[in-house]
Amino acid sequence: MTDFGDLYRQYASDVFRFALYLSGDRGEAEEITAETFARAWTAPGPIRMATVKGYLFAIARNLFLKSRQRRTRHVELDETLHDPNPGPQAAAEQDSELRAALAALQRLPEVDRAALLMRAGDEMAYEEIARALGLSLAAVKVKIHRARLAIAHIRER
Repeated sequence: MTDFGDLYRQYASDVFRFALYLSGDRGEAEEITAETFARAWTAPGPIRMATVKGYLFAIARNLFLKSRQRRTRHVELDETLHDPNPGPQAAAEQDSELRAALAALQRLPEVDRAALLMRAGDEMAYEEIARALGLSLAAVKVKIHRARLAIAHIRER
């Protein structure tokens, strides 16, 4: 019985039955059986005929255990869970809005842009902005207000 075909004919049903008892699933048992014989056929050394059935069962069991390990790593996702990150459409819209806002900022005079960025971006107090820019408190408030209106007007177009 050195012929692989004879080996398969003699032990395939036993390996299949063993795999079916292990897995409880006919399809999985068929896969395990096929893979068991593929591995036996490509084994580097000769199969000792006195232990061939045990050898095939050991291969089948190892394949079953590996498939169980892979399954335990995969968990069904709950359909009610939602990704908090924006989808591609929202991300594209945000990117477009950001580009429009940056373009609008560039249209403002430098001092107005600086005042707005200090207030909106860095949350600096009006008094601190006035000192940094060398302007009066009233002038800073007017510049920031007008810059916000200008950007809103540009973005509405």
